[in-house]
Amino acid sequence: MNIRTETKNDYEKVQNLLTQAFPGQEEAILVRRLREDKDFQRELSIVAEEDGIIKGHIMFSRSSLFDGVYNHHVAALGPLAVLPDYQRQGIGGKLIEEGKRRCFSHGYPLVFLFGHPAYYPRYGFVQARAYGIDITQFTVSDEVFMVTELQPGALDHLHGEFRFHSAFEDLG
Repeated sequence: MNIRTETKNDYEKVQNLLTQAFPGQEEAILVRRLREDKDFQRELSIVAEEDGIIKGHIMFSRSSLFDGVYNHHVAALGPLAVLPDYQRQGIGGKLIEEGKRRCFSHGYPLVFLFGHPAYYPRYGFVQARAYGIDITQFTVSDEVFMVTELQPGALDHLHGEFRFHSAFEDLG
């Protein structure tokens, strides 16, 4: 399995993967919007490829955490997709771990997501509101609004209101 940065030649295969992995077009639209952004960090869009097949894709985007005074740059994970025939084989986990490593190398202290509460905690994600972090951009339960620490101690001193990249708004 080759975990690597997505290239423009992968876009059509990733689009196909997203439409197979998710009902509707929201995730495909989101990925397109994030790629078009001037602040898009290409190395945070990652694919898992084997035998010429893109089996998985993950994207991280710049987001913010406002503490009342400062806007801190943080990362958001989403979407994560694996082709249905290749799910439950560890591909998603490999993409998450590689993405977290890359986000750390870009200086992000935290990664946020909305995700399944039985899946993401195995990769270090915890409920964000338990650490004094809220979100008003979307209505979401505590169980699915999660964060993981990339820089040790970041959750001890970073609190406030999290905001996803504007590309996440008005989907669907």
